[in-house]
Amino acid sequence: MNRSHRHAPDETDRRRFLQRSALLAGGALLGGPLARLMAAEKQVTLPFENGGRDLVAYPQKRPLIRLTARPPQLETPFPVFNEGLLTPNDAFFVRYHLSDIPTKIDPAAFRLRVHGRVSTPLELSLADLKRIGTPQEIVAVNQCSGNSRGYFVPRVNGGQLSHGAMGNARWTGVPLRAVLEKAGLGKDARQVTFDGLDRPPLEGTPDYVKALDVDHALDGEVMLAWAMNGEDLPMLNGYPLRLVVPGYYGTYWVKHVSTIEVLDSVFSGFWMATAYRTPDTPGRAVEPGTAPKKTDPIRRLTIRSFITSLVDKATVPVGRETVVRGIAFDSGQGIREVAFSSDGGRSWRTAELGAELGRYSFREWKIAFKPTQRGGHTLMARALNRIGESQPLEPLWNPAGYLRNVVETVNVEAV
Repeated sequence: MNRSHRHAPDETDRRRFLQRSALLAGGALLGGPLARLMAAEKQVTLPFENGGRDLVAYPQKRPLIRLTARPPQLETPFPVFNEGLLTPNDAFFVRYHLSDIPTKIDPAAFRLRVHGRVSTPLELSLADLKRIGTPQEIVAVNQCSGNSRGYFVPRVNGGQLSHGAMGNARWTGVPLRAVLEKAGLGKDARQVTFDGLDRPPLEGTPDYVKALDVDHALDGEVMLAWAMNGEDLPMLNGYPLRLVVPGYYGTYWVKHVSTIEVLDSVFSGFWMATAYRTPDTPGRAVEPGTAPKKTDPIRRLTIRSFITSLVDKATVPVGRETVVRGIAFDSGQGIREVAFSSDGGRSWRTAELGAELGRYSFREWKIAFKPTQRGGHTLMARALNRIGESQPLEPLWNPAGYLRNVVETVNVEAV
C-alpha cells in the first residue's frame, strides 16, 4: 500500500502525546484539565477476573477506563450511557490496533487518495470532500466487536473489556458513494479497501486495512465523516476523517482514512482474511473450549440491550416505584420492543420505548419497577427488533470473545 501520502508525526510528537499533554486536532495545543495525560484519576474494578483499571484523562477526553496505553485502548465508564442517547465526544471509547498513531495532522495539508480500479484517480483535500455534495448526517452506534469480552466463560484471549467499548453519535460527512462515483468505478470493481494514518510499529506487522464489497460501499449510508455530534472528530476518534459504516462493528470504521483503493478481487489482508472472524455456525458460536472448522469475517451488529439507570448491588425502595431506564440497539432493522423482567426471567413486561433518532441509533426504553418485598431482585432486559431477532438468554461462546449479546442481568436489593 502506497505510504507517500501519510502525514504521520515524528517520535518526539508521539511521545509527547502519549506521555504528557499533546498536540491535538488542527494543530492546536490544549492545556488546562485536558493536559492531565497519563495521570490516573482513580481506579475502577470491573466485575471479572483481573478487572482493576486506571481512569485516565487523555487529550480531548474526560477520564476513561484504560485497558492499554500503547496503542491506546480506552473504555467509556458505563454510567455515561445513562446521561443521554448521544455519547459525548470526550467520553467516546478509543480502540487502536497499531501503536504508531498520528498525534498532529495539518488539516490544510491532509489529502485522501482514491486509486485502483477507477477511471480518475483522486487526491482530495478536506475542502474538496466538503464540496462533493451536501453534507449528510446519520446517528449510528459504533461498537467494538470485543465489547464485553471480559464476561466470557471460559475466559478468552484479547482485551478484557466491560460494556463500555461502544458509543452512539451523530456523524457528519459525505457518502462514500459520492467519492467513488467521482472517481468512476471500473466495471471489474469488486471490493474497496480503506487505510488510515496509523502505522505498524515494526516491519512485518500487518497494516490495518479493511475492505467492503462494492455494493455495500455504494449503499449511500457508508460515510466519510469529519464531524461527530456537531464538532470535529477528536484526534483519538479518527481526525480529520474516518469511515462510518452504520450497522457494522467498529472494526470497519477506519480512523484517519487517507487511502481508498478499488480492487478487482477479494482483499486478502490479515485484518480481513485472518483476524476479526467468527465461527460460520448458527449464532456464530461453538462449544466452549473448541475451535471452529470454518470462519467468516465479522460484519453486522448483534441486537443488544442494557439497563443503564441501575448498577449491580444498587438499592431500591420497597413499596415505591423506581423508573428503570436503558438502551437497546441492533444492526439497523430497528428496535420493536424491549421486555423487562424483575424476577430473573420468570415473567416479563413490555417497556415503553423512547424517541427513535434513527434505525442505527441507541433507542431509550423505560419501565416502572415497584418491589413489594425486601431482598434481592434480578433485573433483565431483552430487545426484539422488527425482523424478529432477539437476544439469547444463555451466553454464546467463540474463541475470540466477539459479538456478545446475551441478556445481561443487574442484581439489586430492595430495602
